[in-house]
Amino acid sequence: MANSILETISSEFASAAEKVGGSVVAVHARRWRPTSGIEWKKGVIVTVHHGVERDEDIKVQLASGRGVSAKLAGRDPTTDIAVLKLDEGSSGLPPLGDSTGLKLGHLVLALGRTRHGDLVASSGIIGGISGAWRNRRGGGQLDQHIRLDLALYPGFSGGPLLNARGEVVGMNTKGIGHGRAVTIPVATINRVVEELLEKGHIARPYLGVAMHAVEVPDNLRSKLPAHTRAGLLVLHVESGGPAEKAGVSLGDLVFEASGKTLEHLDAVQDLLRAAKVGEVVEVRVVRGGEVKLVSLTLGDRAR
Repeated sequence: MANSILETISSEFASAAEKVGGSVVAVHARRWRPTSGIEWKKGVIVTVHHGVERDEDIKVQLASGRGVSAKLAGRDPTTDIAVLKLDEGSSGLPPLGDSTGLKLGHLVLALGRTRHGDLVASSGIIGGISGAWRNRRGGGQLDQHIRLDLALYPGFSGGPLLNARGEVVGMNTKGIGHGRAVTIPVATINRVVEELLEKGHIARPYLGVAMHAVEVPDNLRSKLPAHTRAGLLVLHVESGGPAEKAGVSLGDLVFEASGKTLEHLDAVQDLLRAAKVGEVVEVRVVRGGEVKLVSLTLGDRAR
């Protein structure tokens, strides 16, 4: 009975690898080892940002073994996603699944392509799974944290992860998990790919200032809300940036934005993560011993 179950699982994984393998490519966009990629849409390749070290002279080796030129459509380092465009697509696209159905211990299969174009695989289980999380290196949000307990060999980053039904539930990478094998879920890839194809970059709001947390002097506390004990001292204002356009000045003490107290830089990051480019933020600052209200329109960092 046990042998029969194992044979069934083996046959199903082998069939899934053969079916999805037609959409797995090798991406030659760095000096040494290529990375893998997935034809996500016809003529659109999704791969890992950390494996695309140049913006031009990018080659993609299709499942057929044929090499074609690719153009970089955009990249998002914070989610480790890069999108390439081909003049022509291959014969088929992979079946996409829902990563929210994954559970701890589920059997999964990772696929990739070697520098010679051979399809290779690595099997294992879901070693850890939780809700949405942010990459500490850049702040990009992934819809799920999917950690893999399998060997993600060199060159496997950028390749797909398959569930037991043979569906692609995400793209594997070792570029954002401190060297650990993790999977970028389908929902995150779809969101990022759509924006990169439309804009060429991911719009992320920013203020255009450098600040440092300081304690509020005793002589100013009477002018501020009773609970305010610290603020952010403006040390630099970017020329032409959102803060300069709003009238923020060097030496201003920022203590509130959108009604929320700002006593440390993490509070600013939390504010920006929840905001959108073009949104107006009401900022309260202390300038020359007086409280001033500044209306600041968040800019696009990528611009």
